Amino acid sequence: MDIEIFPHRYLNADTTEKLLRDLDGVEGVKRMVLQGQRLPPAEIGHPDRKIITINSEEIDLQVKTGRVLIEIEEESVIDEIRNICENHLPFGFNMHIGTYIRKQKTVSDKIKYGEKLDEIPEEMIGLIDQNTRLSESASIIKRRGS
Repeated sequence: MDIEIFPHRYLNADTTEKLLRDLDGVEGVKRMVLQGQRLPPAEIGHPDRKIITINSEEIDLQVKTGRVLIEIEEESVIDEIRNICENHLPFGFNMHIGTYIRKQKTVSDKIKYGEKLDEIPEEMIGLIDQNTRLSESASIIKRRGS
């Protein structure tokens, strides 16, 4: 089961970092995906092109966050996620429950990655942008105790 969090405005880097830190602390959250406008390369400079720290790992924030997709294990965490969003998104947000993150490899994945498809970790399925290289489009943050 997935949750889509759709803030009523784009999030800056600091808000994104705080939101992700708190969401990462929720037991039952399996993985998260940020979607939004791609930020210009770091060499050009942009105030939201920052390194954010989640669970002691540094991540190069490459998008201006417009949506957060969260894969959860069970419905019981929905209220906790809603409370976190209310704390960090005072300007409002919509939350929808459904299926937003692919769970299986597709024919498109096979065409793009060919024989290397088997090398893609299972936790990366559904998280990568087919128009970019794998190293540019997703980061895995290991949960503490995993």
